[in-house]
Amino acid sequence: MAEINASIPFDKRLWRQDIRASVAHARMLKAKGIIDAAAADAILAGLAEVERDFAAEGVPVDVRLEDIHMTVETRLAALAGPDAGRLHTARSRNDQVATDFRLWVRDAVDGHLAAIRALALVLAGRAAEHAETVMPGFTHLQVAQPVTLGHHLLAYVEMLRRDFGRFSDARVRMNQCPLGSAALAGTGFPIDRAMVADELGFDGPTGNSLDSVSDRDFALDYLTSATQCALHLSRLAEEIILWASQPFGWVRLPDQWSTGSSIMPQKRNPDAAELVRGHSGRILGLMTGLMVTMKGLPLAYSKDMQDDKEPVFEAHDLLELSLAACAGMMAALQFVPERMRASAASGYSTATDLADWLVREKAVPFREAHHITGRAVKAAEAAGVMLDGLSLADLQAIDARIDAGVFAVLSVEASVASRDSLGGTAPERVRAAAERALQEIPAWC
Repeated sequence: MAEINASIPFDKRLWRQDIRASVAHARMLKAKGIIDAAAADAILAGLAEVERDFAAEGVPVDVRLEDIHMTVETRLAALAGPDAGRLHTARSRNDQVATDFRLWVRDAVDGHLAAIRALALVLAGRAAEHAETVMPGFTHLQVAQPVTLGHHLLAYVEMLRRDFGRFSDARVRMNQCPLGSAALAGTGFPIDRAMVADELGFDGPTGNSLDSVSDRDFALDYLTSATQCALHLSRLAEEIILWASQPFGWVRLPDQWSTGSSIMPQKRNPDAAELVRGHSGRILGLMTGLMVTMKGLPLAYSKDMQDDKEPVFEAHDLLELSLAACAGMMAALQFVPERMRASAASGYSTATDLADWLVREKAVPFREAHHITGRAVKAAEAAGVMLDGLSLADLQAIDARIDAGVFAVLSVEASVASRDSLGGTAPERVRAAAERALQEIPAWC
């Protein structure tokens, strides 16, 4: 029973938040005259000593004390004597843990917001470097149309912008203080919950004591935000893995972000990227696990909710590591523009440009232009050349309306330059978007 009941092996991570919340609670009890000044001062001095001890020596793990709350209180009693017992006036471990955990998750969100900004800045910086570097754009992993590498990297900046927004929104929702809700029904002591909420940096106290101690939406909000972010990182990691493979050869992995083989000396394996990809699956599983835990619990607190912390702690560690690894990899990757450009020219990626030219210059309906272009692609395949390798006579044999002006749009460089609509891949658009992102990212909120 002691082993299954104890949470101190993992909830010891909440020790800073537990002490911080206890300090705010003690000050409120003193201000309201619920405990006398001498007892409150002894408690506050003792809590400061407990904080110094735990910072220097770590949190002792004794399953007989069950959790971080009793661990702190027991250490406080050894320092402050019987007055330590007055600290628990007008509170319960139910509202304690709800408060401690919110504080921890809020701190975790703040850390992720900084890491997301850092990765976004790396990507925007590399995008600015490669605003004109041509690469193939894919649909179905088939060459579709040429794009620029900068444009491709900025797509991930947009994903991270949304991730930042999700975490920020979650932070707003979780920023209410449960302390003072006690076990489930509130308390008869004349407490000042707003004072405690203010001292802990919350926007205000929670509004319903039953919901306060049983709510774990903030943990689920955190995990859903973490899952979405991890999925984006996984997509980026998958592209690094593909691009570093010999059939692609678009990037070279530096030694510090790759590993060797135990048997094949030539190998340079993208293990960091593969682990980021793997971590996303684990984070998704952690989110699902907590949702299933919470789905059938009646109000208010049930011991099942003790299992809320480990998935959040694990997801935090995995995501923080993944964000840092992606920032490191993307800063250090060596791109190979000539291989990217060669790939962009394959697969008749400028076929749409031929169709667009027919529409724009010859007023051909797009569906007819699409069929004409299809015949041109077949002719190029038969001749073993790209579209711009066909002669004017070859093209006019397909449709007499085609003239020499078409060759201005059939190269991959001309193709990307023509895509200058808002959000498009034209180098000037990409350069401006990258510069704008570098200015905006530090101010994301």
